[in-house]
Amino acid sequence: MNGKTPTKGEREWLNAITGLGCIVCLREHEEATPASPHHIDGSTKPGAHRKTIPLCWAHHQGNSDGTKQPFISRHPFKARFVKAYGDEYSLLADCRERLGWEDAA
Repeated sequence: MNGKTPTKGEREWLNAITGLGCIVCLREHEEATPASPHHIDGSTKPGAHRKTIPLCWAHHQGNSDGTKQPFISRHPFKARFVKAYGDEYSLLADCRERLGWEDAA
């Protein structure tokens, strides 16, 4: 993982969200798919590891704009991703609610 080394609390958050599964798949299909953390605001700013959402490979870096695949990946199609699934901070809020974390920032 690039950026600053996560603190113990940040590691707990990262473990919790990856255990939750892809937030888009949960919202769209009620299916928990294996996920990795997506840093909303980069990985080097203070608190960056807590501003993360869990995304499966397809929704994170699957390189689909939604025209030929049934998913839209965040990289490199941020605008289409946001239009289809909501802004990343609403996805983060959904993760916090599902996990019972009042504040992960």
